[in-house]
Amino acid sequence: MKFTNTYTNLPLDFYKKVQAAKFQNPTLIFYNSKLSEQLQIPEFDLKTTTDFFSGQQLMSGSEPLALTYAGHQFGHFVPQLGDGRALLLGEVLDTQDRRWDIQLKGSGPTPFSRGGDGLAPLGPMLREYIVSEAMHALGVPTTRALALVTTGDPVSREKNLPGAILTRVASSHIRIGTFEFFASRNDFKNLKILADYAIHRHYPDLIKSSNPYLLLLKQVLHKQALLIAKWMTMGFIHGVMNTDNMTISGETIDYGPCAFIDFYDSKKVYSAIDRQGRYAFNKQAQIAKWNLSVFASTLLPLIADPTNQNFGSNDDYLDRKNLYTEENIQIVQNELDQFEVIFKYFWLQEMRQKLGFTELKDPSVRDSKEFHENYKLSQDDLTEYDLAQSFLNLLESQKVDFTLAFRALAESLNLGSDFAKFRQLFLPHPDLEHFLQAWTARNHALGRSHKTVSQTMMKKNPTFIPRNHLLDQAIKDAEIRNDFTLASKIFDIVTQPFRTATETELQFTYPPKPEEQIKNTFCGT
Repeated sequence: MKFTNTYTNLPLDFYKKVQAAKFQNPTLIFYNSKLSEQLQIPEFDLKTTTDFFSGQQLMSGSEPLALTYAGHQFGHFVPQLGDGRALLLGEVLDTQDRRWDIQLKGSGPTPFSRGGDGLAPLGPMLREYIVSEAMHALGVPTTRALALVTTGDPVSREKNLPGAILTRVASSHIRIGTFEFFASRNDFKNLKILADYAIHRHYPDLIKSSNPYLLLLKQVLHKQALLIAKWMTMGFIHGVMNTDNMTISGETIDYGPCAFIDFYDSKKVYSAIDRQGRYAFNKQAQIAKWNLSVFASTLLPLIADPTNQNFGSNDDYLDRKNLYTEENIQIVQNELDQFEVIFKYFWLQEMRQKLGFTELKDPSVRDSKEFHENYKLSQDDLTEYDLAQSFLNLLESQKVDFTLAFRALAESLNLGSDFAKFRQLFLPHPDLEHFLQAWTARNHALGRSHKTVSQTMMKKNPTFIPRNHLLDQAIKDAEIRNDFTLASKIFDIVTQPFRTATETELQFTYPPKPEEQIKNTFCGT
């Protein structure tokens, strides 16, 4: 196996070369063989695999890098962040010639560690390994998990915890915060290099356009609108949507204080450090737009003058202030103003499938050259939108489990029992009857049989999600007893989320009992 690394073709301001720390006794816990095959990684013996994915040995062509970026964390700008506990090993091409970064997370200190140890406790790395692969199985764009290794060394947090390294796979690690790093320093030279690199890597069809930077903003906006729509229609809360945790590729990244909603609460917050509810479930689209406005501001000088040949120098910044005119700002604002429309469109497309109104189809990111009017909703669309909202209101008013409710509605159609399996989740109420009548009438108007509706819904509504209380127990088993039995079982079921549970698997479908509820999650830094 031979790595390449296109990041090393970028200026030294983009990264620092670093080696992983040395660890006492690395042990391979999980290895994603299916992903490994997709990435065309050869089979190695156990020791070699462990050494590679703990950073103790380098594969051919690997040049470990810690990447530079800045970011807004909880709304406050931090001008210097970077990979404080991660190393990019390099890039590989998969079986379809798609390029992927392979990165170690928890591999030791870097120049960006800001006084930290650069290490990761086992619990958060185990959570990310399981949840990121569950998200992939659910059809949500995400970074992937290739390997999980325990280091054999303790990590000191509130107490000593087992250390671990996650091997993460991403189509790139370019973040909004990467653009912020250079824009905040008025470093137009590197800002343009970064934008051109991002376009070549992710959106090569934009290269020959008259204003590729404006189209880059459009594409990232569309990708993020689709991503957040998928999150929210699966009941997922990211928990820490800082700008350094939002990628240009539109993938979910950095699974720290994340969780899936159990009993539906639109204002739910899981992150232990989000005391103001900035990243609550129902604020995720709003925060995505806020982050995109930051991204837009970094691109504004390039958008305002895309053919400027003087971006090779940073000396004439004062002369460039004329790029920040009201007219140019309005061009960018016009794009941002479309976010709610586009998000609402994607959210409805996802929800229509969850409610059985249309066949399973992944709503693609539309060609950026198309007019925004294509995202406007018809009267029929609005009818279905209101029906979907009424269903969520019903779940919230009765505190019904989000995942169970959608799945039970689908399965009830197969039982011919007057929605008995679905009804047992609710207390009798006129709103419940009103929803069932309206939902049945809508499917009837669309000419869709119960069988067709059920089949559609069961492909979109999972039986299994990584329940937070089960993950918590699996993490405790791993940390305290070095027992990964439960973690392995959870991984197996959540990576096949749409199949029907067997009798022995029903325990993995239930929401937590009151004493099992987990109110906070942590990132482990």
